[in-house]
Amino acid sequence: MTLVTPLFFPAQPLPPVEDHADALKAAMRHVAATVSVITAGTQDRTGATVTSATALSVEPATMIVNINRTSSSWPVIARHGHFCVNILQESQQAIADRFAGKGGLKGAERYQDAEWTVLSSGAPVLADALFAIDCVLEEAIERHSHAILIGRVVAVSGEGGTPLLYRQGQYSGYKP
Repeated sequence: MTLVTPLFFPAQPLPPVEDHADALKAAMRHVAATVSVITAGTQDRTGATVTSATALSVEPATMIVNINRTSSSWPVIARHGHFCVNILQESQQAIADRFAGKGGLKGAERYQDAEWTVLSSGAPVLADALFAIDCVLEEAIERHSHAILIGRVVAVSGEGGTPLLYRQGQYSGYKP
């Protein structure tokens, strides 16, 4: 695992910094995204709900996930060098809420009321996730408020179904 802060050399000077945070949040609320729970750790297991997990490459099989560096999950992922992308089913909103911090549960408490196992990396895997993509951390790029995690896929489990989606601050299932 490599923790990297790459240098950025723009071809031309960057424009002045303006605060576009609110406009960006408003725009991104319109993008429907699949909800996943990123899990990591062993005895210190923890996790976070994200809508920013996607395949980076299929050769080699690699995932990319963005995680807030203030999240309790980030140091556990960095320490263990693994994470699992648990893609949630439409019926798993309660799990998404727990790992998003609703109800005040933290760390291992978030794992209650669900069945968990492990695959190759040792990261916790939700047994009935739509799909679970088990990864070893290949690289982490710390940029602004987040760490960009690049994970080499070491195992995949799941049988498919209807994914849990998030858009405009609300959950829904996929409607073809």
